[in-house]
Amino acid sequence: MELRNVLGGPLEECGTDPVTGFTRSGRCEVTPEDVGVHGVCAVMTADFLASQQELGNDLVTPRPEWRFAGLRPGDRWCVVAVRWLQSAQAGRAAPVVLASTSEAVLQVVPLDLLRRYAVDVPDDLSGLA
Repeated sequence: MELRNVLGGPLEECGTDPVTGFTRSGRCEVTPEDVGVHGVCAVMTADFLASQQELGNDLVTPRPEWRFAGLRPGDRWCVVAVRWLQSAQAGRAAPVVLASTSEAVLQVVPLDLLRRYAVDVPDDLSGLA
């Protein structure tokens, strides 16, 4: 079965440096074991990382036991749909790569909201700090 993105196409890679995804495949594939729905391919910004930390979701501190090095602005990461939605509702959402965001997220986040934050990943990530 081919994995699909929120646009109905094939699910594209989100990130490999660091390697993201619930299964650490580089894709935001949502499996039955992924009860958190780690399906939103987001480009980290300093504001989003701070908002997540305030919500109790520390994405900055390395956690080697989970093969997690900690994130910095500019990193692409498969985030939990509800957590991304919480930040969006607070006006602090991270940009979203739609082609790399799992269709499973649509059970939690409306497509029009994802589109509002859609971004092509720029070659120069320095402006995302």
